Amino acid sequence: MLLIDDSKFLRRANELSLTKAGHQIVTASDGEEGLRLAREKKPDIIVLDMMLPKLGGAQLLQLLKGDPLTAKIPVIVLSSLPQKNELKLIADGAAAYLEKSSLALDQCSSELSRAITKILSSVPATV
Repeated sequence: MLLIDDSKFLRRANELSLTKAGHQIVTASDGEEGLRLAREKKPDIIVLDMMLPKLGGAQLLQLLKGDPLTAKIPVIVLSSLPQKNELKLIADGAAAYLEKSSLALDQCSSELSRAITKILSSVPATV
């Protein structure tokens, strides 16, 4: 799994929680690093923040979905953007959208873990 978030605190909290849930995590702190790691590592799923330095999340999502190497990798958007953006992000290829502000910090990782499990169970094994 690739976790792309510029917030060191949230990135680390989610990484610890998801590792405890049995996921192997690779992290990136900006969009350019996230794109490079997605192409190199070809993770089974990507968790993507929208507000990123160097390459914004919306642009990164479009690049990921337009690249044959990464197009089939499910992307969960985890963002502080209002939920009104959800339909556009889903139309752009996101598998799911979770709004950071609507989740209690201590529940965010468990909600994220549930979304990841649900999405991974519906994806063919050869991503």
